[in-house]
Order: sequence, then C-alpha cells, then structure tokens
Amino acid sequence: MSMFCYQCEQSAAPAGCTVQGVCGKTAPVANLQDELTAALVGLARALDVKGQTKEGVDYLMRGLFMCVTNVNFSEDRVQEFIDEVNAYHAKIDSAAQNFDWEQLWKGEEDIVSLRSTLLLGMRGMAAYAWHAARLGFHDPEVDAWFIKGMVEFAKDHSAEEWLNLLMEFGQINLKCMAILDKANTETYGTPVPTTVPLTVEPGPFIVVTGHDLHDLNQLLEQTDGKGVNIYTHGEMLPCHAYPELKKHPQLKGNFGTAWQNQQKEFVDVPGAFLFTTNCIMPPKENYRANIFTTDMVGFDGCAHVEEKADGTKDFSAVIERAIELGGYKEAQEFTGINGGHEVTTGFGHGTVLGIADTVIDAVKAGAIKHFFLVGGCDGAKVGRNYYTDFVKQTPEDTVVLTLACGKFRFNDLNIGEIGGIPRILDMGQCNDAYSAIQVAVALAGAFECDVNDLPLTLVLSWYEQKAVCILLTLLALGIRNIYIGPSLPKFFSNNVLNILVEKFQLHPITTPEADLKAILG
Repeated sequence: MSMFCYQCEQSAAPAGCTVQGVCGKTAPVANLQDELTAALVGLARALDVKGQTKEGVDYLMRGLFMCVTNVNFSEDRVQEFIDEVNAYHAKIDSAAQNFDWEQLWKGEEDIVSLRSTLLLGMRGMAAYAWHAARLGFHDPEVDAWFIKGMVEFAKDHSAEEWLNLLMEFGQINLKCMAILDKANTETYGTPVPTTVPLTVEPGPFIVVTGHDLHDLNQLLEQTDGKGVNIYTHGEMLPCHAYPELKKHPQLKGNFGTAWQNQQKEFVDVPGAFLFTTNCIMPPKENYRANIFTTDMVGFDGCAHVEEKADGTKDFSAVIERAIELGGYKEAQEFTGINGGHEVTTGFGHGTVLGIADTVIDAVKAGAIKHFFLVGGCDGAKVGRNYYTDFVKQTPEDTVVLTLACGKFRFNDLNIGEIGGIPRILDMGQCNDAYSAIQVAVALAGAFECDVNDLPLTLVLSWYEQKAVCILLTLLALGIRNIYIGPSLPKFFSNNVLNILVEKFQLHPITTPEADLKAILG
C-alpha cells in the first residue's frame, strides 16, 4: 500500500514518504490520518452552516492534533476517531460533504504547497489549543478559526489569497499561544529559574514525556506518598519550573535527552514511561510493556489510559508497573549530550521581563551585544549538530534564549554569565514560544524601535507542525531575517520558498561560522 507524507523535516527525499514514514508511521495509518483530515473538513463545513458547538470544535482540535507527527501510530484508534467524527457530523448536517482524502496532496504545485502549509500549521495550533482547553481556557477567535481554516482549506484560492490566509492564521496562532500561556501560568504559577539534575535516584520511578502539564499534575497527585519518583523527559523538562508542580517532592529531575533518542535511552530501564502527547518513537520490544499512552497518543501493543467522564485519569496501572519494576538499586549518574550533569529552565517571559531593567542596562552598557533565539525541534537527521556548534561559538558578550526540545543539543553546556545573567536562558517548551515573542516585543518597546532593529536573531530548527505554526506567527508579526534548518520543509515549493525569502528574508542555515559572520559582521 502506498502513502504520501511530507509534513516533517525527516521525510524521505525528494518529495516525501511514500512507503512508510521515517517516523515509523505505516501506510495504513498515514492514509487513515488523511481520511480523518478529510472528515474534519466535512465536520467544519457542517459547523459553518449550522453553527459552532463546543463538542464540534473539540473534535476538530483533537483530530488535527492526532495527525501531528509522532502522535498516533494505531490504525484502530484513528479509525475509531474517524467514526466518531463522521457520526457527529451526520448529527449536525449530513448534507455537508467530506473532502476527498485522495486529493489532499494533489493539484498545482504552488497551490498545494500553500494549502499544505495552512493545514500543517493548523495541526500545530490544535495541539496548543487542546492543552489550553484541558485546563478550561479557550479563545473564541481561535475556536472559530478551526472551522474557518478547515473550510477555507477545501476552497480554491489564488496564491495571493493563500498567503493572506497564512498571515491571518499566524495572527490567530499568536492568540492561541497567549491563551495557552495564560492557562499554564494561572493554573500552575509563573515559572521560576530552576536547576534540574540528570541523576536518577534509587527506587521505583516513572518517566513522563510529551507536553501535557495537566497529565503530569494528576500523576504527581496520585503518587504523593507512594514512594515512586517522577522524572521528566524531553519537552516536559520545563515543568520543573512551575511552582504548583515542583511543590511535589517526588518530581526529582530529568531523564534522557530529546525525543528521538528514546530507542537507545529507554532500553533496559527499570521504570515506567507515560507518553502524554506527541514525540513517541516506535518502541523497542525491550521496553514496550513499560509504556503507557494517553490522550491523542496511540501505539498498538502499549497500554492506554483513557480520560474519565469527569476529566480525570486513573494512572494506577502506570504506578503499579513502576513499583513492579523497582527502579535502580543505586543512583544513576546520567549526562546531557555534552557531558553536563544538570540543566536549567524557567526563564519564561515572566522571569526575563522581571529583570528587564538589568538586561536593558547591560545592552546600553555594551555588556550584551546580541541576543540569539536558538530554539525549535530536535530530530535524528544529520546536521543538527549545527545548533550545538552555533551556541558554542557565540561570543561571550551575547545571550542565547532557547526553547523546545532543540535545546537538548546544548542546554547542558556552561557558557558563563553576563552580570549575573546566565548566557543560556531556557524559556520552556515549544508551547512557550509566546514567551520569546513577548520578550522581543518588550525589548523593542524599551528601545523604541522595531523588533527587526533589535540586536536579536532567530535561529530555528524545525521538525513537526508546531514549528510550522510558530514560523507563520513570526512571519505574520513581520519578523525578518530568520535562520531556519537543518533542512527546509519539503512542503515549501521552490516558488513559495522564493516568496518567503524575498518577502521575509528567510535564510536557510549554512555553517555556524558563516552564519555568525553574516549576523554579527
């Protein structure tokens, strides 16, 4: 059976994955996800005619999220969700037609490129919106745009109209990131700078990966006093900085590095693993029985924790498995990829803007000459050592802001401080890109200049669809001279890429040496 997928950075050259995804996704799953996308168009059409409903928007968010890279690999679970979407669609307006899923990626090259960019961006935004929704936070414009975006996706537009839609979407995604930031901080407090050890203590433990703070909080509450320690993995690292989460003493540290290293880092580990959102790698048989998935995540052969009607989850099976495995008998000293034994996090916009005067004074005094935002996704594809080398080569009078799992390439490095300000400031998950934008806007206000006139350069690594929606937001804000790599998205046709390069001065990365020289002169 054939398939087509070019939504992630690792998709096979030259056009995309056509037999099996590099991520491990099979052709049947890929085609079912296309069918689900087509069904979501039909549902959006029905909601557009009959009126928006909360349940309908939830289906759109969850369905788009389920199609993000490395989220769901289960034919049965995707098919079950398709059936749910179609049943709800029929209840609302059976006359509204689904999109033809076999035509999803077909058409004139540039139009398909622009259409795909919108769809993939919406998949990323759906992940953000769903996390906020689980905490009870919504933005009416964001909710409405899921309907509008899916309806417009299925229409014919000129290239100019598509570009306008993409810029409109970028502004909407900014609102989505803002509501997620509000949801997380109002629920769990404003992140504070926190040093996180990479050591795993003796005794039973659970490793939590993904992005979902709500799931982690429930697990922490259910493990209070149980003698089971909790470690974060990948994009869960920033959770250590939230006051309401870190108050649990069993939240001990961080295990492993970025998501793509699971297949070597999870082997022979005597602990349980909870996958809360995307970034699951096809598990090795060695540890498959230790994996539990929840929410949108699915992998056949792994136990799944369902949400109950009241919105809670029972993680007792995960806890029991951890106790059964017993953990390590002695403390295990792990390191980051550069040999560091600890990492820091918690430098969100609340913290950075809290010392804004210090930062501004350091810039005015010439102590800080430039800021780099080196953030985005990590991945296994050759070339991502660029970001490690780039950070290592940044001058001593520069500050590196970072976020998302790409930071695991360098976050265990100690590159010093400037006037008490660490030169590496971890702003959080990819979900926390809003923090970086807020800091940039605040600095521009302080210096009474445009963001593009700041001594600030964005050097981004992309992998999946949340990177797409963040990029579109940055472009919609008019931010120029962004460096992006390690390779360019395959869904950008040559003409579309040329438009972005010309309009926004988007730069493909080259070498750290050449790019630093171009940036700093």
